[in-house]
Amino acid sequence: MATEPRTLCEAFQQTAAAHPEVVALRTPDDSVSITWGEYAARVRNVAAGLAGLGVARGDTVAIMLTNRPEFHVVDAGALHAGATPFSVYNTLATDQIGYLFGNAGNKVVVTERQFLDKLQLANTDGEIEHFICVDGPAEGATTLEELEASGDPDFDFDASWQAVEPSDVLTLIYTSGTTGPPKGVELTHANLLAEMDALKGYFPLSHEDSLVSYLPDAHIANRWGAHYNNMRFGIQITTVADPKQLVATLPTVRPTFFGAVPAVWYKVKAGIEAALAAEPDEKKRKIANWAIATGTKVAWLKSEQKPVPLPLKLQHGLAERLVLGKLRERMGLDRVRVAATGASAIAPDALAFMLALGVPVLEVWGMSETSAVVTMNPPDGIRIGTVGKVVPGGSEIKLADDGELLVRGPLVMRGYRNDPERTAEAIDSDGWMHTGDIATIDDDGYVKIVDRKKELIINAAGKNMSPQNIEGAVKVACPLVMSVVAVGDDRPYVTALLTLDPDACAAYAAKAGLEDASPAVLAQDETVRKLIQSGIDQANEKLARVEQIKKFTVLPTPWEPGGDELTPTMKLKRKPIAEKYAAEIDALYGAR
Repeated sequence: MATEPRTLCEAFQQTAAAHPEVVALRTPDDSVSITWGEYAARVRNVAAGLAGLGVARGDTVAIMLTNRPEFHVVDAGALHAGATPFSVYNTLATDQIGYLFGNAGNKVVVTERQFLDKLQLANTDGEIEHFICVDGPAEGATTLEELEASGDPDFDFDASWQAVEPSDVLTLIYTSGTTGPPKGVELTHANLLAEMDALKGYFPLSHEDSLVSYLPDAHIANRWGAHYNNMRFGIQITTVADPKQLVATLPTVRPTFFGAVPAVWYKVKAGIEAALAAEPDEKKRKIANWAIATGTKVAWLKSEQKPVPLPLKLQHGLAERLVLGKLRERMGLDRVRVAATGASAIAPDALAFMLALGVPVLEVWGMSETSAVVTMNPPDGIRIGTVGKVVPGGSEIKLADDGELLVRGPLVMRGYRNDPERTAEAIDSDGWMHTGDIATIDDDGYVKIVDRKKELIINAAGKNMSPQNIEGAVKVACPLVMSVVAVGDDRPYVTALLTLDPDACAAYAAKAGLEDASPAVLAQDETVRKLIQSGIDQANEKLARVEQIKKFTVLPTPWEPGGDELTPTMKLKRKPIAEKYAAEIDALYGAR
């Protein structure tokens, strides 16, 4: 029996040796299908190729790819060379990419032709020496095939990966801060092995399991869920390059393990409800709605630790046979043994709906800084509205005096890359990670996240954004605007509430020959709105796609320092603003 691996390289080698003929990586149409034996051979070639480019232990390698098998090959190859691979969000703006490269210090980037121009523009100081394209030749780049064929003949592959230590940095996860540039979270091999050990009891995985990789690999959820679980346990990965194809792909893959952000669950729920509403047979429609309602009752009773009455149990069994099992099969979720939702809060009704269908969705909580999952609902003890209990394996949680959730133990990051000051702010002298989330912990150990101490937007797709970064871009581009608040927490996209600057309004009105220069009047002026839209468009060019403002509203009254919306020093009071302008915000999104 193999010993427990000390590093992900060791885990990979054990898995590849145990299952050489089993398919490890594939695309939905099987145009690419890579067995563990082939995977291991290519990892050896990539490691030697990177060594030939001068990549050595402790160096960084940037990866900017869509979800495709080559990501896994390249990332694992870099690890076996002793390097630290990290992923870049495909939606980042050029200057944001340039900042990441400066912080990471990488000299190699592996990418696709569609991103090459943007990456080369980001290489302003010329520090990037090698661009490698996985999808064919391109000017100024080496192909992946050429890299794999040009390895350093003196490279000792086995000595290289065996020299990797548990304390070595496995990857960098770049996460937006509340102020300033992104932070590079340094996670070690030991961190992620501890994460996987902690969750083995909840859902043991093997080479007989399968998962769809569709979330960005720059996000810790996919890095852990799809990539590291593949290396450690041999779980088969089907990559979906276009996330919009996920729902269509699920029935062909029928994964056994499935993780999603709330936005995906909302989409699944909406799709089922639309299909049922369009069912022409009234009898079938009524039976389906009855079955889901029955499943929902059972889900809530179980969540509240109440017994399910015998008549309801019998009805639920009938609902399962007639409707629920067939719905899961149609969705491609009929083989799912465990599913997870995280990255942002899921609406309790949406979670109850999925549980009603018989999909065992466990709400989890964690951060990039904590190697992904810290708390999780046990499969046999799901409590809707909570993020579960601390996972086993030595991690501790507690509440600070102000209710902030603190985490300590083997899941906590090594620190922020090249940023000892912000590392010290996040991790205190006793080793407690200050998460910025305000929480409660009940007598049974279940955690409920009730507020966010730090100013950070996490949208419904789980992407972290700095609101101040968005707001600053708008202020620069819109001289008529005085205050901006970006909205998008648990929402599908970013919107903004704006107020006008009275002095700028007066100057504009004088120039335009308008009699009334009041912000209340100009807020309704179509020309002013077009000017602001132009500024928003300009600001959006400076922002990553996910940060871009899709809709905005101009409020009639400026906000005064010390009032409901602003502190005396002009800082935004985000929670009071969200409460006071709830109607305006809801109007920007419409009914969900």
